[in-house]
Amino acid sequence: MRVSARVPSRTHLKLCSVPQMALLNGGSLPSFFVVGPPRTGTSWLHHILKGRAVLPRVKETRFFDVHFHRGTDWYQRNYAGTAGYRGEIAPTYFASPQACQRIRELVPAARIACIFRNPVERILSLYRLKRAYGMIPWGFDEAIRRDPELMESSRYATYLKIWRQAFGKENLHTAFFEDLRDGPQGFVNSLADFIGLPRFQLTGPEVTVLHTSVTMTHPRSYRRTRHANQMADWLKARQLGQIVSMVKRSPVVKLLLGGGPAFVRPSWESLQMTYELFRSEISELEALTGRDLSQWKRAPTGGSTTPLPRPESVMQARKNLGF
Repeated sequence: MRVSARVPSRTHLKLCSVPQMALLNGGSLPSFFVVGPPRTGTSWLHHILKGRAVLPRVKETRFFDVHFHRGTDWYQRNYAGTAGYRGEIAPTYFASPQACQRIRELVPAARIACIFRNPVERILSLYRLKRAYGMIPWGFDEAIRRDPELMESSRYATYLKIWRQAFGKENLHTAFFEDLRDGPQGFVNSLADFIGLPRFQLTGPEVTVLHTSVTMTHPRSYRRTRHANQMADWLKARQLGQIVSMVKRSPVVKLLLGGGPAFVRPSWESLQMTYELFRSEISELEALTGRDLSQWKRAPTGGSTTPLPRPESVMQARKNLGF
């Protein structure tokens, strides 16, 4: 596996302009990464940036967290040979210190963008996605106990500090899903300025196409959907993602995704406990970013008169989850 022979010093990186950063690896590796976490508008960003920057043929290569053993030649084959600003939209990298370290070693001058969203709403969205695609078989309460990614990827302050330590505050861009939702043009202008991409005007359809999990349902057949998803991962690992794309655009996809009952929103008590678990993380993120996130700290009551979770219950839940 080929790796960089020399890691530029942090001082050298500070002196580099964004276009120079894109050339530090001979243009063969990305100059920027949008590392998520998942369900923060990354699918929309991939759709928007495709054709304006050089992105992999598949949305998520999973190179730096899953397929690193395949080597950089495998990774580079995911990109077309055209010149331009090369990057990757990679939401699974955010909560992976190993991915962060590997990017730091291979692309030390990379610009890193993170997008944050109300952590509990993001967990709900990610749960619906994983359940709809047959990745997990459980209900919401059991899933947050048994699927580490759901909770771990919402520990925003914990992982933001890891990325800042690796790349420096000046090479980290923090954005918020609410800004994307309420002002997509300003959102992409800020990101484009950060990664060095010339600003561009969003078209009408681009402003309205935001991928959502609200309309997703449970799969008609969990076993069939899970096997189809595993086959899609197998094909992508062998750089046959075009087959997966063809199936997604065909009527066959209706047999593999959806068709089951609609998702029911978890109880207020369950949501409030989840909010309590992330209260300290949110407060620390406020300090790191200077953003008021008070609306993220409590579940909407919806008229509920149920008392808040007792502190000892929250502490026990933190212990059980390894927080």
